[in-house]
Amino acid sequence: MEERRKSAPGSETGSIGAPERGPALDSDLPESARIGFQLHEIVHLSRAFERQVGNALDVNSTDLSAMEHLIQEGSLTPGELARRLDISTAATTLVVDRLVALGHAQRNPHVSDRRKVVVVPAPESIARAFHELHPVIGGVAAVTDELSDDDRLVIEAFLDRVVGVYQSALGLPG
Repeated sequence: MEERRKSAPGSETGSIGAPERGPALDSDLPESARIGFQLHEIVHLSRAFERQVGNALDVNSTDLSAMEHLIQEGSLTPGELARRLDISTAATTLVVDRLVALGHAQRNPHVSDRRKVVVVPAPESIARAFHELHPVIGGVAAVTDELSDDDRLVIEAFLDRVVGVYQSALGLPG
C-alpha cells in the first residue's frame, strides 16, 4: 500500500498556497500577546513549509522525517530509524520501501555486520531537499546577519527560555 501526499500546503484551510492567518499583528492584540502570536505564526508557517517540501519531494510527513534523519546521520539501520521516528519496525520497512521506490534512499549492506542493512540517503535527494529548504534557511540566516550583537544576545536568550518551556512541558531534561 503506497502512501503519498494528497493535499497541497494550506489545503486544510480550503485554499491552495499559504495557510489562513489569524488576526493581524497590528489588531487589538495586547502588547503582551504579540510575541506569542508571532511564535504561533512561525509554528503554523513552519508546518505549511514542511508540507510544501514534502509535496515537492513527493513524500508524506513520516517519510520526510525519515529523510531528515538520514540526511543528518548519513545512514541508519532500519531499527535505528524506527527508534528515531518512534514507529514500529514494520512501519519503518514501509517507509524505507517508499523512499527506495522514489529514489530518495537505498539499502546497502552494513559494513561490519553482514546480517544487517543500512538505509542511505541518495545524494540527488539530499540536493533536492536542500534546494527546497534553501529559501528559508538562507532567509533566516540573512535576517540573523542583520542583527546587532546586542539584539542577537537578547533573541538567543529569549529563544533559549522558550525552548526550556517546551522541554519542561514535554518532561525532557533542560
